[in-house]
Amino acid sequence: MEKHSKRYESAVKVADLTKEYSLADAVEILAKFPKAKFDETVELSLRLGVDPTQGDQMVRGTTPLPNGSGKKIRVVVFTDDAAKALAAGADHAGLADLMAKINEGWLDFDVAIATTEAMKQVRTLARILGPKGLMPNPKSGTVTDDIAAGIKAVKAGRVEFKIDKTANIGVGIGKRSFTPAQIAENATAVLEAVTKAKPASFKGHYLRTVVISSSMSPGVKLAVAEFNKA
Repeated sequence: MEKHSKRYESAVKVADLTKEYSLADAVEILAKFPKAKFDETVELSLRLGVDPTQGDQMVRGTTPLPNGSGKKIRVVVFTDDAAKALAAGADHAGLADLMAKINEGWLDFDVAIATTEAMKQVRTLARILGPKGLMPNPKSGTVTDDIAAGIKAVKAGRVEFKIDKTANIGVGIGKRSFTPAQIAENATAVLEAVTKAKPASFKGHYLRTVVISSSMSPGVKLAVAEFNKA
């Protein structure tokens, strides 16, 4: 706890954390915060004005990150043509054998992709993959018959976002080793994608708060007015 306090005290000397900053200023402030001994993940945390209990106010989608996520993404593909998927860059591929492995408790991957045909069987894994956020879904581009393109998009740093029950979204947008410009570009891509995903039925203040932080740093609040205009 003492180490965290010292890190926080050092961060407070860099900037007034009660204020809101432009994205350009926020990423510069983040870059000046004390670093941990590992390459921390940088995250964007958004609170929206929508009501998640209303079916027509669900906010979800995907967006590529211009500079990637900085994370090695392990991809499995449910398909009858495992050889083709492996050649396209999948870490593991198959159907019955892969499903059996997952039913036995194996979940050593970050993203699951399925062909439309394979999805008929993969649905039986919903009770396992669903709670972990690993279930292939057409809306997130992970149910596709263009497996090569799907793998490429995910490996290059495409991220998925979805509001939780309290209308919050958390998205990893890079690493502390990225330049402030790279972080800003990735953050802009996510903010624009979330803004475009605003439900047509929603009226009111959409982006309530947006905070950028790294794994071990306090958050820096962004001025959201420019993104609420969109």
